[in-house]
Amino acid sequence: MLQTGDVWVIERVLPDTEEHAENLQTCLMRGWVEVLHESLPTGKLKADGTLPDGQMFENEKHLYRLTDSVWNAFYCTYQLSVLGIAVALIGAAPAL
Repeated sequence: MLQTGDVWVIERVLPDTEEHAENLQTCLMRGWVEVLHESLPTGKLKADGTLPDGQMFENEKHLYRLTDSVWNAFYCTYQLSVLGIAVALIGAAPAL
């Protein structure tokens, strides 16, 4: 078990590629994500999952979160899908 103290360990993070950085900036411009914390020091764990020896942090990055409008869009889409399926089942019941 990793004992990190004051260090956050994020298990499933997007790979650090130029394509993901561009997509994230597009989402930021459209208002889909917002900066939660700025300039957090970041680094990578060793292959065995332990903290590195020596300097732990390599660079700094922002931490983002989805905005409330995106969560509402996901929720409404789910509700409309469930409502559409329910109406289809109710309409199909008399036909059988």
